[in-house]
Amino acid sequence: MTHPALSYRPQFDDREACLNRFSGVRGDTMRLIAGLSAEDMQIQTMPDVSPTKWHLAHVTWFFETFLAKPHLDGYRAFDPGFGYLYNSYYEQVGQQWPRAQRGLLSRPSVETILAYRKHVEAAVSKLIRTASGEAWTQIAPLIELGQQHERQHQELLLTDIKHVLSQAPDPYAPFESRLAEAPDAPAAASYIPIEGGLVEIGASHADFVFDNELPRHKRWQEDFEISARPVSNAEYREFIESGGYEDARLWLSDGWAWRQQNGVRHPLYWQHSDGIWTEYTLHGLSPLQPGLPVCHVSAYEAAAFAEWKGERLPTETELELLARQHPAEGVLLGDGDRYHPGPLGESGQAEAVFGGVWEWSSSGYEPYPGYHPPDGAVGEYNGKFMSGQQVLRGGSCATERNHIRATYRNFFPANARWQFSGIRLAKRTRPASSLRSA
Repeated sequence: MTHPALSYRPQFDDREACLNRFSGVRGDTMRLIAGLSAEDMQIQTMPDVSPTKWHLAHVTWFFETFLAKPHLDGYRAFDPGFGYLYNSYYEQVGQQWPRAQRGLLSRPSVETILAYRKHVEAAVSKLIRTASGEAWTQIAPLIELGQQHERQHQELLLTDIKHVLSQAPDPYAPFESRLAEAPDAPAAASYIPIEGGLVEIGASHADFVFDNELPRHKRWQEDFEISARPVSNAEYREFIESGGYEDARLWLSDGWAWRQQNGVRHPLYWQHSDGIWTEYTLHGLSPLQPGLPVCHVSAYEAAAFAEWKGERLPTETELELLARQHPAEGVLLGDGDRYHPGPLGESGQAEAVFGGVWEWSSSGYEPYPGYHPPDGAVGEYNGKFMSGQQVLRGGSCATERNHIRATYRNFFPANARWQFSGIRLAKRTRPASSLRSA
């Protein structure tokens, strides 16, 4: 069975345009590593973080494995051993080097991996130019999938190297541009009313989508109100200083245990010394700016903050409806030299629905009704992770503009916070007085 996501016919009838786009995506990855040394690209600081050089090789392995090897006559593998080293989790393709041990591999060198990239790029470029019309119907969707896959790893590359560089006592800033200045604090959050009813969520087959966005289906949604903007640093600092991390009543049971076991007292990359809060960003260590969105918080922290505010986290359906009706953009990857969420405004209008920070939902990551993964190894892309994860929506400052859409479903475990993850609140429905008195 051919899956609808792979049946998508990209606008690739113009082979030269396809080639330019492929080269552009590959070139964007190289621009992100321009400020890094080989030593920077070697380190793995925790199992969730992969070394930069592994990302460079893995996205190349994807193009080699699913395009060059099966579709280009006479293709010669750069190194047969790379299939073991750079396969992430595709069991149908072969065994994989353990994820938590990627940082132990000093070889292949960065130089060798860059040569590998050029080797595979030349092969895919040749395939784009020479594939027969019949073969192109199979190849074009795989090229698009490979490019979207590399966009995902551009984001992971940024979040992973941020974790790596933050470990030093004087952390390095890979991007020389300055962090955007923000006001002392945004205006009080306002709420946008959105009408519910029998709504449709999920993607159609008209555009490229990942399989987990399918199929489009109906759900009942009550009317709701959702915050016009993400939660700010100022608001989250107030939560900390009011004792939010010490009050077990605010926390989910698993979240409270996680907070205690790990000694968590504030968002990742915040530091407190001599009464002053600072935050490490990819632009360097900076005084905490109250008017920026809080980021690098877990779903547990997000839920505790919402409880403290007397509100709740929105569902993924509510976040999708917000994105469809109020597609306001925040900072996205490629917006100049900005690699951190931008300032929050005071307009009361929808802000940073796309970009800025990924927003935690209260929804568990599960298949949509009627979902079926694609046949073959590409079917391992999303479906097998539909357990024990929480959905995030909207994209972040590390998400490329053409990679995000209203139906995009990101997912991580509830304790994950090395991504640019933040909070948008929804109004809690108040019980009727008769229920309260009961």
